[in-house]
Amino acid sequence: MELDTRSVTSEPASPLKSPGEEKMEVTSELSSSDWQSRDSGFFERGIKTMLSIRKSRRSLKKEKGKEDSGTWNAKRLLQTLRSYEENKPTICNSMEKAGEICEPIEAKPLSVMEINELIQKRQLLQAFASIKLMEDETISERDSEKYRDNPQELVRKSKDVDLLYNSITNAIKSIVEETLEDPTLQHTMLTSMVTLIALEEAAHSSTDSAARPGSDLLGRPRKWREQWREAVNESARKRVLKAPMASREEETWLDFHLHFLQEHLREDLLKIKSSVKKCYPEEYQVCDTYVGAFHNAVASHLQELSQGPLDFHELYTLLNWVANTYHSEFFLGHPELKPEVKTENLSLLLTPADWDKLKNDYIASAKEKIKSCFGNILRLEVTEKWEKEVHLEEEENLYHASVSFDIQTIIGEHVKSSGTISGGLETKMLELCMAELLEFIPRFEQEFMAWSSAQDSPSFVPHLVAYINSFHDLVSGLETVFKVNTEELQKILATLTRNFTNIFLTKLRTKTQPLLKKILSKSWILATERPDSLASAVSQFSEHLQHMREPLGQDLLHEVHKYVVKEYVTQIIKPRWKMNRDTRQQVSRKMSQEAAIIHNALIDQGSKADWLLPVIYHIANIIGEKKKDKIKAYVKELCQDYPDIRKEHILAILALRVLGRTRRAAILRQVCQAQESSSGGKGGAFFAEIDVPVICSCF
Repeated sequence: MELDTRSVTSEPASPLKSPGEEKMEVTSELSSSDWQSRDSGFFERGIKTMLSIRKSRRSLKKEKGKEDSGTWNAKRLLQTLRSYEENKPTICNSMEKAGEICEPIEAKPLSVMEINELIQKRQLLQAFASIKLMEDETISERDSEKYRDNPQELVRKSKDVDLLYNSITNAIKSIVEETLEDPTLQHTMLTSMVTLIALEEAAHSSTDSAARPGSDLLGRPRKWREQWREAVNESARKRVLKAPMASREEETWLDFHLHFLQEHLREDLLKIKSSVKKCYPEEYQVCDTYVGAFHNAVASHLQELSQGPLDFHELYTLLNWVANTYHSEFFLGHPELKPEVKTENLSLLLTPADWDKLKNDYIASAKEKIKSCFGNILRLEVTEKWEKEVHLEEEENLYHASVSFDIQTIIGEHVKSSGTISGGLETKMLELCMAELLEFIPRFEQEFMAWSSAQDSPSFVPHLVAYINSFHDLVSGLETVFKVNTEELQKILATLTRNFTNIFLTKLRTKTQPLLKKILSKSWILATERPDSLASAVSQFSEHLQHMREPLGQDLLHEVHKYVVKEYVTQIIKPRWKMNRDTRQQVSRKMSQEAAIIHNALIDQGSKADWLLPVIYHIANIIGEKKKDKIKAYVKELCQDYPDIRKEHILAILALRVLGRTRRAAILRQVCQAQESSSGGKGGAFFAEIDVPVICSCF
C-alpha cells in the first residue's frame, strides 16, 4: 500500500517555536558535527528521555480527563528531541519530577510524505516522534469513535502508521548492514539507532499487544530490538556469502574460499570489537550477538558446502578448517579479539550427523587415493628402475630400494593429517592404509615376477634382494612408528619371500642346467670346458645375495650352495658309458677340481654350508681309486657324512667304478651295518632329494 501523502490532522504550532523554526527542526536531523561533539553523552540522554516518558505515562494515568496520554507523550518526545538539538537541559533528571518539569507542548503533525522524507534522510529520531504523534492522535480519534461512520478512514490512517514504522524498521536493517559494509563507520548513526530503539520500547512499554479490529498494529510494540538482531543475522549471512569463491574447476578453490572467509570475517570482528561495540549499551552484548550470528551463518554455509561433491583434498580441507582453523589464532582465537570474542559456548559448526558423513566420505575417498599412491609407487619402479635397469644404492652393504620408505611416507602423511582432525579418524586411516598395503604387496609381487619372467635382466637379482630387504624394513618400521599388528603382513611377506626365492632358484637352474648337463660328457672329460665355468655362472648370479639382510641372505645362499652340489651329484650318477681306468682317474681329478672351485666361490660369498664339500670328493675318490679294497672305506665315509643316502644311491655310485656284483653286494652289506651304528652325519638331508637313476645292464 502506498503511503498517504496527505498531512495528518493539523495542530497549532508550538508556542515555543515559530513556524519556520518548527519546520526546520522537524525536517533536519542533528548535524553530524553536533553528534560528534555529544556522542559520549547521547545514549545517557536517550535513557533519561525513556525514563521521563515512562514517568510521564504513570503521572498522566492519574490525570484522566485532562488530555490523552498518548498525544501528550508524542508531543513531549518532540520537545525532548528539540532539546537535543539546542543542547538545553530540558530532559528530566529525576523520575519523580518528570511530570512537574516536563510540561506538554503543542506540536503540528507532519504529513506522511514529510515523515517518509525524514526516514529516507536517516533522521529517524524526529521521524519516530512524528509517527508517534500521528499514532497517538489516531488512537485518540478511534477511542472517541470519530470514525464510527467512516471505518475505512481509520484503516487508512492505521496503515499509514504501520507503513511508516515499517520504513523505520527497514532503515534499522540498512544501518546494521552498512555497519560492516562502510569502511568509515558513523558512530552517530549507531548511537542514534540505539536511542531510537530505547525510545520506542519506552513509548510502547505499557501498550496492550493485542490488536483491535480494524486498527492492525496501531499502538502495539514494534520490537525493533528483535529486528536489530535479525538484521545482524542477515548481515552476517551476507558477509559470509560475499567471500570470494573461484570455480570448482580450480584445484584449490575451497582452500582459497575458506582463507578469504576467515580473513574477511576476522576483520569484521575486529571492527566490531574496536568500533561498533562502543556504540551500544552493555545489555546488547554486541560482540556475543555478532559472533553468534557469524557462527550460525558459517555453519549454514559449511553445511551447504559439505553436501556437494568433494574430492579427497577438498574433504580434508573442510575437515581441517572446522577442526583446527576455525577456533585457532588465525580466526576466532586471534589474540586481538580477546577477551570480547568468546567461543567456548558456541555450538558445533556441523551437526554430528554431517560431521560423521564428512569423515566417512573422507575415508571412502582416501581409499582410492591411497590405492592410487601405491599404484604410482609400482609404476615408477617399473618405468624408472626395472626398464632402465638402474644401479641400486647400498646402505651398510645392503641393497636399498625406496619402496619401504615411500610406503611409510604415504601412510605417515595420511595418518598424521587425519590425526590432526580426530583420534578416531586417525585410527580409521591407519586401518585403511594397512588394508590397502595387504592388497598392494601381492600386486607388486605379481608385476615383478611377470617382468622377471618376460626378460632375462641382469638387474633382476639386485632388485629381488633390494625388495626383500625393503619389505623387511617395512615391517620393522610399521611396528616401531605406527605400533600396528603386522602378523597378517608378515604372512604375506613370507609368501612373497618364498616366491621370490623360488623364481631366483628357477632362474639359477635355467642358467646352470646347460653346464651341469655337460658333466661326464666327452667335452667335459677332454677339458674343452673351463673347470670354473659352472662356478663362475653360479657365482655371478649369487654374488648379490651378500647384500641381502640376514638371515635371509645366508639362508638363500645356503639353498644355492646345496642346489649346485645336489645337481652336480645328480648328473654324476646318471648312467653313462663304461669308463676305462684312465678316464675314471681323469674324471676323478676333474670332479675334485670343480668341487673345490665351486665350494670356495660360495664360501667366499658367505656360505656356511661346509658340510656340502666332502660329497663330491668322496664320489671322486670312489671313481678314481685303483685299489678296490680302498673303495669300501670311501663308501663308508660317504655314508657317515650323509646318513640319508640310500642303497640305490650307493649302487649307482659303485656302478661308475665298474665293480662286479659280488663285490658291490659285499660293500653294500658292510656299509649298511655301519650305517645302523652311525649317529648321524655332518649336515642336513641331501641324498633324500636326489632321484636315483635306473642302472643300465652294462654295469
